[in-house]
Amino acid sequence: MESLGEKFKALSITRRVQPDEPTYLLDLSHQTVSGPGLVAVCCSNLSIRLHSEDSLSLLREYQGHSDAICGVCFAHTSPDLLFSGSADGTVRTWDVRCPGSEAAQLFRSDSSHHFCSFDVSCSDVVLCAGTEQVDEDDSFLVFWDARMAKEKGGVLGVYSESHSDDITQVRFHPRNADHLASGSTDGLVNVFDLSLGAEEEALLATCNCGSSASSVCWAGKDLNQLLCLSHDEGLHLWDLGQLDTDKPLTLFSAADARSLTPLSDEVALDYFVGGTWLEEAGCLLVLGGTNNGDIHLLECSEEGLCLLRSLQGGHSSTVRCFLWDPAGEALLTGGEDAQLLLWKPGAEEFTSGKRDTQKSASALKLKSRPHKKHGSKRDKKLEV
Repeated sequence: MESLGEKFKALSITRRVQPDEPTYLLDLSHQTVSGPGLVAVCCSNLSIRLHSEDSLSLLREYQGHSDAICGVCFAHTSPDLLFSGSADGTVRTWDVRCPGSEAAQLFRSDSSHHFCSFDVSCSDVVLCAGTEQVDEDDSFLVFWDARMAKEKGGVLGVYSESHSDDITQVRFHPRNADHLASGSTDGLVNVFDLSLGAEEEALLATCNCGSSASSVCWAGKDLNQLLCLSHDEGLHLWDLGQLDTDKPLTLFSAADARSLTPLSDEVALDYFVGGTWLEEAGCLLVLGGTNNGDIHLLECSEEGLCLLRSLQGGHSSTVRCFLWDPAGEALLTGGEDAQLLLWKPGAEEFTSGKRDTQKSASALKLKSRPHKKHGSKRDKKLEV
């Protein structure tokens, strides 16, 4: 059987799509269906685009949000449902079988809540969204029953004490619907067991990455590890399986991990895109990039980072999102050059659009707030 490393070495572009309107591609999600499905892309022009996964043909576009979209996520058990969250204070459900811009469900909370992260549990029962900072010292995790009709709201509750700045990441455990990880610009990554009820009892651990958290990912053979990437390119790997032991949680930590893996010609990484656990290969994949659009596939472990493959000739500027489809053995990437690329082993490119170095004029205006070191509102159970 061909190894993951061999598959990565054989990757080449098979499809390339670039829309006429320049826009940043911010997040990707694909259906969990047998055979080729749909890929959802959220863009900085407030649209959500649906593409065919095998051809990247544009099939549909939704325009319902009125402010920056923080992500998209297909339901796990009902693959025709697509969730999206936005700074307009809503999480919406779209039925991808239906055209138009009318959401099938609409979830709101307090009018002061502007969402910058969200996720849905593996059972598709609970939705959670993280807010931007409110009143200079508050931020909230808001929970809904995802099965409730839009006219009923479905709010289950709010956690308000665990973060003090923008909650940039919310990630449910891939197998345990009650376990949730959240990351924030306050430098904290919290882990909750929602089955324990109230926030204070539900908080299992608080890990401190020492900087603003940009990406959180569950990893490890038992999915009891957490990878955290920070906005200033730090990398931290924690083992939550050690919570009930005297062993340290930290497996690996670097305040700036870009120089840990020399690239060809001694070029260093400029940034990290994110990470994902590849279950079949037992590998934690981290995607990094250089400002000219080159992509670098890295394996992360407690030993650090190891370069698996560099991909050139695709993007022309910063890559913002990616996903690996194990069934189709395909890598999808999207970036600030508005390009959506499909990479497959041994493929020959069929171009649906031209490569362009123009960056988007309608790019998402990200807040540039200096990182603040926050004290916790109450004593944390654990800091690493």
